[in-house]
Amino acid sequence: MDKLRSMEVFVAVVERGSFTAAAEAFGISPVMVGKHIRALEERLGAALLARTTRRQSLTEIGRQYADQCRAILAQISAAESGAEAMRAVPRGKLKITAPVSFGSEWVSPAMTEYLALHPEVSLELNLNDRMVDIVEEGYDAAIRIGVLEDSGLVARALRPYGMVICASPAYLARAGTPRTPEDLAQHECLDFMQWTHQVRWRLKGQPGAGKVRESRFRSNNGQALRIAALRGFGIVMQAEILLAQDIAAGRLVPVLHDHVPAARPMHLVYSRDRQPTPKLTTFIAFMLDRFSPTTPFPTPSS
Repeated sequence: MDKLRSMEVFVAVVERGSFTAAAEAFGISPVMVGKHIRALEERLGAALLARTTRRQSLTEIGRQYADQCRAILAQISAAESGAEAMRAVPRGKLKITAPVSFGSEWVSPAMTEYLALHPEVSLELNLNDRMVDIVEEGYDAAIRIGVLEDSGLVARALRPYGMVICASPAYLARAGTPRTPEDLAQHECLDFMQWTHQVRWRLKGQPGAGKVRESRFRSNNGQALRIAALRGFGIVMQAEILLAQDIAAGRLVPVLHDHVPAARPMHLVYSRDRQPTPKLTTFIAFMLDRFSPTTPFPTPSS
């Protein structure tokens, strides 16, 4: 028999004073009530009720067990109420992972707005360029750039991750403006260490990696390369989302427009769940509204 059900029936017998009253409360027969009590007594190896022809009373073990049963059932009720409440409104901790550049430049500012809309939600945003196992590591969702593998996760398309090639006006005035990919061999090209050798400075129309001189400035962080470009050191190729504000302000100037690599797909991925929590469903809706492929390119402050 269901142990918890038997505990509920036992407590009802104690509080209502008889098998008959407990049977009416649960819509079962007094005989079935007796079976629940006997099942508990067999598990415990002790009598819970002392029965006579006229009345029944709790044994010493029965009194102690009844108190423990009440406490356990109260905890279960509280847990169920808490779960129902979490499904009623967005609340609880939302654990998200995103690539470093996109996460710091766009997701982080957007999340302050999401949290303002949902004051009972807290956020843990992990910025990492490695492929995170969201199920194994306990994440609610992840933002991934590039072609997705068949992982069994739900994937929702976001705005494609476009690239741009830029340099500062001071650098271009000093070193000249490249007109073709071959011109890059005469320029300081800032290297992103996450690129493999095969895709290093591979531009549109080129069969292989671009022929650029060995970079004197390499980094695994797009922000570090952005700053070097802003200071006039060289030409940078990074995500449009990372450099958009600098381009709009004239601090960086796009070059080689017709040779920029094709944009890569970007997705929001999350585990399949037949009953997702409101914190996740509202986060998904927020991200799709803010970074949908069909929405205008956002700015962090908008």
